[in-house]
Amino acid sequence: MNTITAAITAVGAYVPDFVLSNEVLETMVDTNDEWITTRTGIKERRVLKESGKGTSFLAIKAAQDLMSRGNINPADIDLVIMATATPDMPVAATGVYVASQIGAVNAFAFDLQAACSSFLYGMSVASAYIQSGKYKKVLLIGADKMSSIIDYTDRATCIIFGDGAGAVLFEPNNEGLGLQDEYLRSDGIGREYLKIDAGGSILPASKETVENSQHFVFQDGKTVFKYAVSGMADVSEKIMDRNNLTKEDVNFLIAHQANKRIIDATASRMGLEEDKVLINIQKYGNTTSATLPLLLSDFEHKFKKGDNLIFAAFGGGFTWGSIYLKWAYNKQ
Repeated sequence: MNTITAAITAVGAYVPDFVLSNEVLETMVDTNDEWITTRTGIKERRVLKESGKGTSFLAIKAAQDLMSRGNINPADIDLVIMATATPDMPVAATGVYVASQIGAVNAFAFDLQAACSSFLYGMSVASAYIQSGKYKKVLLIGADKMSSIIDYTDRATCIIFGDGAGAVLFEPNNEGLGLQDEYLRSDGIGREYLKIDAGGSILPASKETVENSQHFVFQDGKTVFKYAVSGMADVSEKIMDRNNLTKEDVNFLIAHQANKRIIDATASRMGLEEDKVLINIQKYGNTTSATLPLLLSDFEHKFKKGDNLIFAAFGGGFTWGSIYLKWAYNKQ
């Protein structure tokens, strides 16, 4: 009996039309294009400007793009996993609404939140559902409207984040393709270094929390950078070692797009040449849960059936990890 693996069989993506460039940010906060580019690799990011539209709007667009590109009937989808750090609202799961809006009438849905590692963790969950044999089509969406939680007077965070969404479809595979191995980690030491103080059960929203700007993202940049560099590099190297992969065996690194220096450090530890390191941070900034699927969408044309892809991410909390996946199809 062949072992069932979970393979990605379709991808989709969406980013808003509005471009927030470094030049525009220069007029908003004390910064400049050279400073941002040198330290982050970001040139511009997308922002969802339309009033009344949230993360679900981005997710629906990405899912629709996937279904169009992959010729997928939404009624055939068994499960929708919504990876996001910016749900539309508390309590009511964003993924449930998204599933209904895209016509996934036979699917159940839920949200998964692990900050910038949300999509990576979602890959693990989607794979487990497929490998269980109970489900045949699992739609994993990574989407975040980071502009909704960014203080655009805070130059430490407003230069980094953007809005966007990406989606992948996982299906069973009997050729040994798809997800091969994973190494996922977390450590509560990171709780204080990347967070939003107010709006949760510890500090509910109040007039004072709004006045004190406690509903925006706070990041201790130096500390997060230090942990991210070591964390992403460590897990990527480990997953290569325990699968006996050399740098020649790895076709592409699919790394979370938080900072180009972090990506470069991870690639260096893995011994990868520049052409194996996929980067689009210059166009989108850090879209949190959407960075990995946006990479897959942008570079789908490069992948060949059987390619070895190493995914890596690091997020608040702290959460981080690496996944080894064999690509399952050639783009037509």
